[in-house]
Amino acid sequence: MARPITLFTGQWADLPFEEVCRLASGWGYEGLEIACWGDHFEVDKALADDAYIPRRLEILAKHDLKVWAISNHLVGQAVCDIPDERHQAILPPRIWGDGEPGGVRRRAAAEMKDTALAAAALGVGTVVGFTGSSIWHTVAMFPPVPDAMVERGYADFADRWNPILDVFDEAGVRFAHEVHPSEIAYDYWTTVRTLEAIGHRPAFGLNFDPSHFVWQDLDPVGFLFDFRDRIYHVDCKDTKVRTGDGRRGRLSSHLPWADLRRGWDFISTGRGDVPWEDVFRALNSIGYAGPVSIEWEDAGMDRLQGAPEALEFVRALNAMEPPAAAFDAAFSSDASESSD
Repeated sequence: MARPITLFTGQWADLPFEEVCRLASGWGYEGLEIACWGDHFEVDKALADDAYIPRRLEILAKHDLKVWAISNHLVGQAVCDIPDERHQAILPPRIWGDGEPGGVRRRAAAEMKDTALAAAALGVGTVVGFTGSSIWHTVAMFPPVPDAMVERGYADFADRWNPILDVFDEAGVRFAHEVHPSEIAYDYWTTVRTLEAIGHRPAFGLNFDPSHFVWQDLDPVGFLFDFRDRIYHVDCKDTKVRTGDGRRGRLSSHLPWADLRRGWDFISTGRGDVPWEDVFRALNSIGYAGPVSIEWEDAGMDRLQGAPEALEFVRALNAMEPPAAAFDAAFSSDASESSD
């Protein structure tokens, strides 16, 4: 299937936007998933300066690149989280303000609404990002967590995101939530519950990143089939699981990325444990025709080596023909049974 292969610019935000365009084009990428941080795409400037978006499009065209999605993970994180010094480190000063949590959340929500408007002005139909979560800190379930507290967490998410999604609807843009630890939807069942909390409204879908499923012992292929109608965007990032020696656990012990004492780590696409061939066969089977975006996040490899290497790996998978009807029927049956 002719899906475009893009590069997510989030891990390249230390470089000027035009330099990232030059690199990506030289390696053979067809476009970018542009991050709304660094100087890559600044939401406030996109809405305040009539020349800003034309200049961005001119730079992309100069390097023969296109854009199908922008990403605003960092600001989205602050919508449902209770902001602290970690958020101050990732948020624009105008969003952080004086750091009072309620104010930070309100400004973050307003910025996500503006992100939808800026995406529409750019001609993009998908915004990828995080939601944050007021109940992620309860994941260990101790001290004992009352059911009512969990219910309030999902209600809080719905209360904060439904008004944002109203603006997405008005702008004709969809939000693709990245299912990820620290979010309101971080695994299979929390994704089910999150979609229920907002009444399965079409404005809210999913960014599929299999790396986060593998280290949680979840099946990324089954996830694709069960949520096939909600896969609005795909990120390609790999994970290497290193548990089994009695010391390295899945929670990673507060150790830094690339520390071999961790139980798992992100690794260059094609070098880890994601079942990529099955993933791409599943993408073909569910009819996903959107971009596949390579998110390079291997702290143990030079990115100038890893990004072009990952592109070649994904390009070969992306060229596979759709699977036979029998394969499609088998997985569709499995998905139907699991949802009963």
